[in-house]
Amino acid sequence: MATTDELLLAFQLFDAANKQDPNTEIFDGTTYPKEMLYGIRMTERLNEFAPNASEALILTARCQHICRWEITRESYTMNREGYLKWRHDLKKFHARKASSILQEVGYNQDTIDKVCFLLEKKQLKKNDQTQTLEDVICLVFLEYYFEPFALKHPVDKTIEILKKTWRKMSAKGQEAALKLPLSKYVSELIFKALSQ
Repeated sequence: MATTDELLLAFQLFDAANKQDPNTEIFDGTTYPKEMLYGIRMTERLNEFAPNASEALILTARCQHICRWEITRESYTMNREGYLKWRHDLKKFHARKASSILQEVGYNQDTIDKVCFLLEKKQLKKNDQTQTLEDVICLVFLEYYFEPFALKHPVDKTIEILKKTWRKMSAKGQEAALKLPLSKYVSELIFKALSQ
């Protein structure tokens, strides 16, 4: 898809919002605001995984975690119910934040509605675009975030997380996951998860 002025401006505003993230991550010797780096990784992976993605999907990938640090996990009860409520509230929050920026850029309501639909992960496994977004989220998680998580948790828990992640992905996503540049440790965990 050809890059439009609106798309570039939306990216700039999404990144400017995520630049405010007080949490940082060092990658290749450079320190980044965590959610800004996440947005860039989502865009890069989407470009590789689905080069013909729609403009709505391209926008959604970049703002998928917009200002996530503003609603902390710790502000909810630390059980499954609290976790699910946090996730639900985050989706609504991201949709509101993204809508406000997209309106400022001048996108029409149809595009904004499509981005909100995707941010809220509606019709997963039934809608191709929602599924592509979920595949990209899982691929970015496996490539950049799973190993640090796995090193802090018991093996059975990490294997359960892998099984859940795998179930969320399409066959195309699973195939792409097996080609990621993963460490030997993560590759072994995936092998264990898939053989159970």
